[in-house]
Amino acid sequence: MTSQVSRTTEQADGTVVGEQRRPGGVKAVRRLDRVIIRFAGDSGDGMQLTGDRFTSETASFGNDLSTLPNFPAEIRAPAGTLPGVSSFQLHFADHDILTPGDAPNVLVAMNPAALKANIGDLPRGAEIIVNTDEFTKRAMQKVGYDASPLEDGSLDGYSLHPVPLTTLTVEALKEFDLTRKEAERSKNMFALGLLSWMYHRPTEGTERFLKEKFARKPEVMNANLAAFRAGWNFGETTEDFAVSYEIAPATTAFPVGTYRNISGNLALAYGLVAASRQADLPLFLGSYPITPASDILHELSKHKNFGVRTFQAEDEIAGIGAALGAAFGGSLAVTTTSGPGVALKAETVGLAVSLELPLLVVDIQRGGPSTGLPTKTEQADLLQAMYGRNGEAPVPVIAPRTPADCFDAALEAARIALTYRTPVMLLSDGYLANGSEPWRIPELTELPDLRVQFAQGPNHTLDDGTEVFWPYKRDPQTLARPWAIPGTPGLEHRIGGIEKQDGTGNISYDPANHDFMVRTRQAKIDGIDVPDIEVDDPDGARTLVLGWGSTYGPITAAVRRLRRAGEAIAQAHLRHLNPFPRNLGAVLGGYDKVVIPEMNLGQLATLIRAKYLVDAHSYNQVNGMPFKAEQLAEALKEAIHD
Repeated sequence: MTSQVSRTTEQADGTVVGEQRRPGGVKAVRRLDRVIIRFAGDSGDGMQLTGDRFTSETASFGNDLSTLPNFPAEIRAPAGTLPGVSSFQLHFADHDILTPGDAPNVLVAMNPAALKANIGDLPRGAEIIVNTDEFTKRAMQKVGYDASPLEDGSLDGYSLHPVPLTTLTVEALKEFDLTRKEAERSKNMFALGLLSWMYHRPTEGTERFLKEKFARKPEVMNANLAAFRAGWNFGETTEDFAVSYEIAPATTAFPVGTYRNISGNLALAYGLVAASRQADLPLFLGSYPITPASDILHELSKHKNFGVRTFQAEDEIAGIGAALGAAFGGSLAVTTTSGPGVALKAETVGLAVSLELPLLVVDIQRGGPSTGLPTKTEQADLLQAMYGRNGEAPVPVIAPRTPADCFDAALEAARIALTYRTPVMLLSDGYLANGSEPWRIPELTELPDLRVQFAQGPNHTLDDGTEVFWPYKRDPQTLARPWAIPGTPGLEHRIGGIEKQDGTGNISYDPANHDFMVRTRQAKIDGIDVPDIEVDDPDGARTLVLGWGSTYGPITAAVRRLRRAGEAIAQAHLRHLNPFPRNLGAVLGGYDKVVIPEMNLGQLATLIRAKYLVDAHSYNQVNGMPFKAEQLAEALKEAIHD
């Protein structure tokens, strides 16, 4: 067994923590504390699959991680063009991290378009692995390269690794009965194998995945396995990659428990199933496919064994109509969509407010208006969720802050809907939906008891002593009306969109009754029990940064940077947006400055200014991408010293 020599090194960014060099020509292994990798290529190159597999192996290894998939809206975007570039960014580390990272340390570019679309994000010194086979004159001209960037010196500031990925893949698969075009499709697996070698990722999970995915196509399965192994062997044997890298598991970043990698949409689907089991109610999803919410429908359709029923409706209106009908019938009812779909569902949400039935309306926000940017993220539906209905139709609004938190947000939305008999808006977004992170699987004893009591019989006595059922006689604590299952003897009652008489539920046009019912419905929402907002302020700061939804990761990362630099800044993050936490006004009043970063033009800031008369400062971005931590840190530093 050969001996080895170790030495510790340190880069300017502190990412290199050690290096081992073995004598006898064996390659060195450098230890890092974190790395950011971006896979990029045509939308047909399998970059999302490649990134997902690398992420799964990284999660199984025990690193903390955060991902940012980014892909075109077109099903088959134009090949070799800048708009057709698909990418997947993964940040993984041996410690707690919060974002997919600001700038990649490594770019895998499958063609000239991928290089050009992403080179501007790379810091000097970053590693670039390019598929040289795709750098033909025609392909380069298509994206505006007059000369090859691999030869004109424009990449001299980077560590460039030219690799003929396509040729190597075809060569590795020559024993299989495949055409050249069919063999070329496996080049993403070759790249995955190479990166798996470079960063010491486990390979068993990917091989098992390929065997299961292509079990009915053994030739394709064997070709992909061969390409994956060839990529790993290429890294081991080529002289171009003299160093491989180790990032130790994040052993101190997580509480003790069983973990898995999870995306926001998957966590939300699991949360809905858990809520239905905790409520002892069947789960019904009425939905129409729409990016980026469709994955929830796909996932829930797999869980009929848990009493889940999914209905793919002909349009958004039918989807929520069916869900509301299921709520009337005694199910935990859900409808999922994105911003344009919320607009179509608005009338039925108003009907649910009038009927006072529990209904979860899940909005996975995306760039708008109209169809807008279907695959890009935004959090610009807050005011729509708050006010996007005719009349006074208040609904609770909650928002998860991380992909894993979507599980808990689903449970909380169900708690509010079932307890207070109201539709609830749950605002996730594309960044959370498609992004992923480690999630600790909770114990059953940690989940809330969501069981409800249906109406069983008469609940009101008339002056003449007759016992009757009043469908709008309210619980004095929650102001919720009874939930009566259709067909229950003696509980027959009238429903519909026309205003109801207090108590009886009979149609009423009485002005005083309408005023009373409007105020009562508002009081029910205002009285919802939500936790106080928690403030992270270790230094007695005078500036507070307030966020909501998916800005949590970038804001927290920026706050950490500022504190390491000696700045005093406080942080608070809202889950409940209607009603606001009871102590929010007092919290805001305790600071000289309040800064609210949002991926919109200042919607939460508008609500905060209106309700609390606080001169909240907006910091806004609507480019379809999440905030970068460095960008936010600079903006917050300016706010502190302004």
